[in-house]
Amino acid sequence: MAASTYSNQIQTVPVVRAPVNSPINWGAIWAGVFTFVAIWSVFGMLGMAVFASAASPNAARAVTGIGVGESIWAIVLTIIAMYVAGRETGHLAAVTTRNEGVIHGMAMFGLSVVATVVIIAVAGSSVAADVAPSAHSPYTLGVISGLGWGGFISLFLGWLAALGGASAGVRSRIDTQGKVQPIRKAA
Repeated sequence: MAASTYSNQIQTVPVVRAPVNSPINWGAIWAGVFTFVAIWSVFGMLGMAVFASAASPNAARAVTGIGVGESIWAIVLTIIAMYVAGRETGHLAAVTTRNEGVIHGMAMFGLSVVATVVIIAVAGSSVAADVAPSAHSPYTLGVISGLGWGGFISLFLGWLAALGGASAGVRSRIDTQGKVQPIRKAA
């Protein structure tokens, strides 16, 4: 009877699994973030210079048009910068599927948004040096309220561009072995 109780017991065998490498290439993601920040900063300053030089201090209506023009410029610039940065991220990550590219693009987008918010906050606090830097300073509130729908559209379309760029930057692995010639044994 003791033998039958022993045979009815379930025995477990430990399974040894190989360590899994992280599927995320953080170097490629950070390269995409720096690419985005560089493109967005340089061409953002260009847009600011163009729209600020077009302003006439005597015409109140021109100032309103500048805000609309800068919003449109920000939307177009964010789409282009996010696409290029996403494509760079997908290419450098050396992933082989679009799904992996999209994951890298999403991480790059999130870090880029955080980096942009930090840059704007630092720039805003340095411009408003006479006001104690806080979230309730008039300058910070003015920038945040000025974003509105233009900021939302810019971020949403930029998000889609980052995902599309990263999935488009995926490289297909090429078999470099080619035709194999058998080697004759040495004598």
